[in-house]
Amino acid sequence: MWNRRKEDDFTPKPASAPPTPSVLAKEGIPMSTLPGRSASEPHTEMHRGGQAALGKSVIVKGQIFSREDLTIDGEVEGTVELQEHRLTVGPNGKVIASIKAREIVVLGTIHGNVETTDKIDIRKEAKLVGDIKTARIVIEDGAYFKGNIDIVRAEAPKPQPAPKPQPVASAPAPAAPAMAAGAGDNKR
Repeated sequence: MWNRRKEDDFTPKPASAPPTPSVLAKEGIPMSTLPGRSASEPHTEMHRGGQAALGKSVIVKGQIFSREDLTIDGEVEGTVELQEHRLTVGPNGKVIASIKAREIVVLGTIHGNVETTDKIDIRKEAKLVGDIKTARIVIEDGAYFKGNIDIVRAEAPKPQPAPKPQPVASAPAPAAPAMAAGAGDNKR
């Protein structure tokens, strides 16, 4: 009781603390087997509700196809497609591409044709040079736009014309009963 062994003095580390590289080296565990982030590291998540982002130091040349909302604050050259999602071109963003998206918010610069199924919003400091095809558009005072705008109405289901009533072929009207022979003859 008074004489403690070294084993009793050992207090286990909490499970969330990552092992240090020196401990791993002593145990012969390669660093590559560890997860990228541990639970104890602060974790700022950019993936809130399905949203991706390209930072202002990112340059992409080629095609971007996304199945989630996308924010571009860097440079993109090529094509960008987000058929059912929103594209936001941030204040530092420069996009030289043809773009197809459900909704587009422009805070930076776009050079290229743009097609949205819902809405495009060109903000105060934004610049867009190219043709726009959209259902709804907002261009704030101070924004720069050069190009053509094609407003596409959402197609409402066309009412089918009611079929014309066909004349019903009816049986010929019954003829008046013929007079019996001799009934019309009043000879006396």
